[in-house]
Amino acid sequence: MRTATYPDQTRYAWRAGATCLTVPRGAVLLNPPHSEKLTGLGAAQLQILRTLNRGPSTFPELSSAPSDEVAPLLDRLAAGGWLTITVRHDNRDLYTIQPFGIPATQPGIAAATPPKLSKFSVLHRDSADFVLENPMSWCDLRISDPRIVAFLGGLDAAASGLPDDIAARIATDLVWCGFAPAAPADEEQRFATRSWSAPDLWFHRRSTLGQRTVTWDHFGPTKWAKGSYPQPPARKAVYPGAAIELAVPDLTALRATDPTLAAVLEDRRSCRAFDDAAPITGDQLAELLYRTARTREVRPAGEGEELVSRPYPSGGSVYELEFYPVVRHVDGVPQGMYHYDSFDHVLRPVAAADSPEVQRLLRATSATLAEGAEPQLLIVLAARAGRMMWTYEQIAYATILKHVGVVMQTVYLAATAMGLGVCAQGFGDTAAFAQAAGVDELEECSVGSLIVGSPAPH
Repeated sequence: MRTATYPDQTRYAWRAGATCLTVPRGAVLLNPPHSEKLTGLGAAQLQILRTLNRGPSTFPELSSAPSDEVAPLLDRLAAGGWLTITVRHDNRDLYTIQPFGIPATQPGIAAATPPKLSKFSVLHRDSADFVLENPMSWCDLRISDPRIVAFLGGLDAAASGLPDDIAARIATDLVWCGFAPAAPADEEQRFATRSWSAPDLWFHRRSTLGQRTVTWDHFGPTKWAKGSYPQPPARKAVYPGAAIELAVPDLTALRATDPTLAAVLEDRRSCRAFDDAAPITGDQLAELLYRTARTREVRPAGEGEELVSRPYPSGGSVYELEFYPVVRHVDGVPQGMYHYDSFDHVLRPVAAADSPEVQRLLRATSATLAEGAEPQLLIVLAARAGRMMWTYEQIAYATILKHVGVVMQTVYLAATAMGLGVCAQGFGDTAAFAQAAGVDELEECSVGSLIVGSPAPH
């Protein structure tokens, strides 16, 4: 009779999206893709289900039958993740368990107080309340009373102002819901849990299908912003200043003379030593950008929408990535940071070579190159995130990073075919980029970078 240990004021309701269809002696619970049949139910238990169908109800309101008839059914419903449970005290809501999956354990396992939250549990605020979430949990915990927040901070019941029985109740629920490990030492010692950081695991779970997300509602290419916000244009606003014209390579000739795909795949290597005596030339930079990043086409796709075509693939043909060549030593191109205008195939000046921000971008490459050398050319990849986020929900940033990987391989293969050296970076100075490019990081942010140049002779 675990549910009987909740305060009598506790309200029970069906989880969001759930439907209960009652028939004589049984019922069917539906919340696609999950379903469950209940058979052999007595009159009192059927009355509980019908009462829940009418709306949230307390334990005493569900049935006048003895608790040993009511509690087992509520326990079964709670164990199947069918119930939203709002714990109340002194006629006020304290917290609500909001399931979106199926519990991994039975409810009611006693826990020590105060609990120790999992390192993956995150408390944040939405428009209504505080919400406690965990990427490994089957539910969210919506917090309506600030004393619960104080209790989560590791304070004892007296310090948080909660009665002892309520403190014990929430401690038990934190373990059942997956917000606090039953054995904290296990989480701290297991390689599988120590190896994941909280943001990485959150990112993984939030950008994939799973218990939390089982339909396309608010997930994927929903175009949620259509009708409320204009789609960010395919073309970024042009930087002022005189553009540097770039040569256009002869693609027909390259089709005939390039090494085979098998050859460039096998010959591709990361290059960390470059030949500054014979640096990459401006024409080579022009060819590399043209082959990998130019805009081949812009086409309308419904009212107020633009789709793009470039040499590399992009989800939904949105193409949010921008290329920023940072030139230190390119024959025929003055030093400085440029934006590659993929529509006009020109370089537009962005920042001076000696600006502190550009120098920080170059210094961030020292750990990548042999003997801390400086790059001949650094290409910073930036995402105009709104291009993706206008169309995609939940998975926008994950998709951006997939595009970065696609671009990196595209540049690697084209550069290998051209006899150039490339080394992708696993990190970069995002703040330095935003300052150098003069952009709001929420609108455009650096998401990757590649070092390019003429490889040092073996």
